[in-house]
Amino acid sequence: MAEFQEKSTIVRREQLTGDVFRLTVHCPRIAAAAQPGQFVMVRAGETLDPLLRRPFSIHKVTGDGKLAVLFKVIGKGTRLLAAAMPGERLDVIGPLGSGFAPDPGGPHCLIGGGMGIAPLYFLAQHLLISGHGAANPPVLLGAQTQAELLLLAQEFSELGYPVLTATDDGSLGHPGLVTDLLDALLAEVRQVYVCGPLPMMRTVAGKCGQAGVACQVSLEAHMACGLGACLGCTFPASSGGFHHVCKEGPVFRAEEVLWSR
Repeated sequence: MAEFQEKSTIVRREQLTGDVFRLTVHCPRIAAAAQPGQFVMVRAGETLDPLLRRPFSIHKVTGDGKLAVLFKVIGKGTRLLAAAMPGERLDVIGPLGSGFAPDPGGPHCLIGGGMGIAPLYFLAQHLLISGHGAANPPVLLGAQTQAELLLLAQEFSELGYPVLTATDDGSLGHPGLVTDLLDALLAEVRQVYVCGPLPMMRTVAGKCGQAGVACQVSLEAHMACGLGACLGCTFPASSGGFHHVCKEGPVFRAEEVLWSR
């Protein structure tokens, strides 16, 4: 699988909420090779502090060589990236990892929680292009507040997808967990794709397992290299041993993951 390192120019910076940002960069080789569910490793700043690159799911890809990453500011690296402006350049490596395996054979449901929504937009784009999109059950999106969710939900709707939302504070859609919305849809779907906090994905995997519905999960893990060399992103496998999220994932079939760790 092709991997590239590009000096990428920032073409757009968006502040979606107080601490959630989206950067769109021009990196044509990575964008052309990217598949839904893959990620990039981005160097934050021009110095060795912070030393390590930051991993980000590929959020959007356009036909003119651009891709977008969506992230929340949680430390020095993401703070530096949030301060970056259009015209500045970022050192980006990608596309990395193994992404989603879209199933064209039947209705599917996408479920995203918080920043886990990021890779699902690219997947939604891909499914529409392949002819499997808006006729499916709603996309389920959850976040803590309306501010974190409103624009992203609107963008899925603009693709043509029906959308159901849930917020922890009840400010948009269902007041509670996004997983609460899944039960009514399981009888309609053949495949579920999910990304979000681990407890949320564990719940979705359990519901899908009980209903006999296939489920693919996109795992998050701390990464130092993103290339499988440091072995820092291991996750327990149901068959024993460990998965390496950066190389074997980040997307796995739900039954491959040991959720009871």
